[in-house]
Amino acid sequence: MELRIEQLQQWARELGFGSIGVADIDLSEAETGLQAWLQAGFHGEMDYMARHGTKRSRPAELVPGTVSAIMVTIDYAPDEPRWVERAWATLAAAERAYVSRYALGRDYHKVVRARLQRLASRIEAQVGAFGYRVFCDSAPVMELELARRAGLGWRGKHTLLIDTARGSTFFVGTLYTDLPLPPAAQRCADHCGRCTRCIDACPTGAIVAPYRVDARRCISYLTIELKGAIPESLRPAIGNRIYGCDDCQLACPWNRFARPQATDEFAVRAGLDAATLAALFGWNEREFDERLAGSPIRRIGHERWLRNLAVALGNSAGGPQVLGALRARSADASALVREHVAWALRRLETDPAARLADNRVHNAH
Repeated sequence: MELRIEQLQQWARELGFGSIGVADIDLSEAETGLQAWLQAGFHGEMDYMARHGTKRSRPAELVPGTVSAIMVTIDYAPDEPRWVERAWATLAAAERAYVSRYALGRDYHKVVRARLQRLASRIEAQVGAFGYRVFCDSAPVMELELARRAGLGWRGKHTLLIDTARGSTFFVGTLYTDLPLPPAAQRCADHCGRCTRCIDACPTGAIVAPYRVDARRCISYLTIELKGAIPESLRPAIGNRIYGCDDCQLACPWNRFARPQATDEFAVRAGLDAATLAALFGWNEREFDERLAGSPIRRIGHERWLRNLAVALGNSAGGPQVLGALRARSADASALVREHVAWALRRLETDPAARLADNRVHNAH
């Protein structure tokens, strides 16, 4: 039985997806750009990106038989009208922890894949058994490029996908299939124009050129992907960001159209939108595992959680509570944690005026 895009769109709405489209899998043009990015070393310690070879840009090598990609989005912005202002306010409050808005709730990988599986089941009921595999930031898949080809948005200068109707605060999911589906009739035009707000807002200058990001400088990479020590030169610019960074999205004017989270599964957990750095730094490993069960944050582990918090505490205004929290971990079992705690203590013990001036320089980047 024929599968129509109108039917896919209806199922997508019922499953909470914000948009859906079909892309062809010819990514030869994007493959050239990916190879250039890798050769420039912009992937940092993400060696798996190079190890996967052409599987990322040639879907049929990853899943034999793939001829089409069904692409979906699901919105995750906080369900409050002034969430952008509130996010900026949290970033300005040095004693509070900032967690990227996408990571405040349940692990999106699981949420999106589960819903894609339900979509695949509906397709199977319609057309019979077919070959497929679902993904959400979980395998070597060029999801944003495929979503662009499916007509779901354009790649902004920060390289994220933007939709005129919902900004960029959404997750992207992929369903590789052996069904020969017609791809999107047209793709979304680039609406960034001369705007450079995302580039100007990046605390570490990671957007080295329009549409080009050096992951080695990106706070999301530094706080999530990087396994070792965070380069000292970049630590002041991290501010109070302990997991990810939203600045380029908060600065993007298109996010005034951001849609509120499509499911309560993305609602804030463990009070992470209002927590203080000192309180989170006090969690032991058991508390970390229990309180962040089901959260994407848990993937970095307790050691890197403490590393990130130590940097943020070193960027704070200090005070007895902060100094006490840091000193309590100055002899931590982890050499990684000890080194970052020592850096934070040295930083807090310097002239406060000079340190705050340093923070202002980085924050004004």
